[in-house]
Amino acid sequence: MELIELTKLLCALPGPSGSEEAVYRRCAEYLRPLSDEITTDPLGSLRAIRRCGRPNAKMLMLDAHIDEIGFVVTGVKEGFLSFDTLGGVDARMLPAREVKVLTDPPVYGVIDTMPPHLLAPGEDGKTIPAEKLYIDIGMTQEAAEKAVPIGTPAVYVGGCDELGEGQLCGKSLDDRTCAAIIMKVYEDLKDKPLPFDICCQLSTQEEVGRRGAAVAAWDMEPDVALVVDVTHAKTPDGPEALTEGLHGPAIGVGPNLNRAVTEGLFRTAEARGITHQTEPLPGDSGTNAAAIQISRQGVATGLVSLPLKYMHTPVETVWIDDMTAIRALLTAYIEEADL
Repeated sequence: MELIELTKLLCALPGPSGSEEAVYRRCAEYLRPLSDEITTDPLGSLRAIRRCGRPNAKMLMLDAHIDEIGFVVTGVKEGFLSFDTLGGVDARMLPAREVKVLTDPPVYGVIDTMPPHLLAPGEDGKTIPAEKLYIDIGMTQEAAEKAVPIGTPAVYVGGCDELGEGQLCGKSLDDRTCAAIIMKVYEDLKDKPLPFDICCQLSTQEEVGRRGAAVAAWDMEPDVALVVDVTHAKTPDGPEALTEGLHGPAIGVGPNLNRAVTEGLFRTAEARGITHQTEPLPGDSGTNAAAIQISRQGVATGLVSLPLKYMHTPVETVWIDDMTAIRALLTAYIEEADL
């Protein structure tokens, strides 16, 4: 399965924070033939491990998270579902959006919106918080209470598709694109005789506090970790200082990251002619790198980010060339790594 096909498959699956099982199952199915072992933990992160066969071998970990932002049902009123958000949902996106409520089988719904004809003076243009909105599932109070238990999660409807020339657009590209990338890197290395073990970690609950990565890194005790996540791509209306250029893997630089690993990523990119950019991160990177770096006695951690437009919306957008460039960079770095 090619990288884009795998990405589309993963993005179409529902997996809000704390309910990533569908994504886990599909990733485990893909990685099992490539691995010596598949392990997990009570938080549900997936670790595919390939052993080098050497006693007391060191371990390199690849990490990307598989959860997405979403919603949780908090009540039923006149057949409409009240809800709260899971992760950093942008309230501006909510009115009139289609959602999938993750019952068995799932229930289709739409988030209500007040027609402009009925708005009070001064209300037009205002962002409505989630707690004042409802999901309409087209049911009576009795039917809705029976069909949708309180606590049921929900996600935006859809997956991702190609946009224009060489881009992908849709929901959950943060961070399923990066999950697909590291799965393909892990596959690319299957016949390489590495002198260390390699772990492909697909972690849970990043959007609500990087919990899956913290637990999984503590359990696996990697010596080096390469985290792959998204970063803000440049758009005409975006702030210059907080966005990355249009193209190229963004290699993170800062105290959250190990200098030797970071310099090695830059050397590999330059030696292989891979277009790249520097992402200065003066504090917490906001990614799983922050949780993994301080696990146990500390982990030498690097971060490579994929520029993404419209983060935490149902229309997140990335460049396919950037995805393939990150895949090439990480594969080459690991082939040459000396832990």
